[in-house]
Amino acid sequence: MFFVKKGSKYNNVSQNYNGNHYDSKKEAAYAKELDLRVKAKDIKSWERQVKVSLDVNDYHITNYYLDFKIIHNDDSIEWIEVKGFETEVWRLKKKLFEAKLQELFPGSVYTIIK
Repeated sequence: MFFVKKGSKYNNVSQNYNGNHYDSKKEAAYAKELDLRVKAKDIKSWERQVKVSLDVNDYHITNYYLDFKIIHNDDSIEWIEVKGFETEVWRLKKKLFEAKLQELFPGSVYTIIK
């Protein structure tokens, strides 16, 4: 079930899918695709809006909320960011996450969907 709300400052159309709010149609469509992939046993599971604390030298810098975390059938992790408009803050968090990724989550992959 979809519910559409217009008026985002980045011209996104927020949407509800399966009882959850998504910031864009693209994000909601990706969630639906992930549900189909779980049903088809292509992936084990997925989570939405996963908070990752980004710290440097034991000093908390910021939190990064990734759109999706996929657990593949081999238990490997893939982090997904569904991106429309790229802000400067997002670019900075992206760089920090990429720099810390293997330290925080060894062997995981980071994918940006544009």
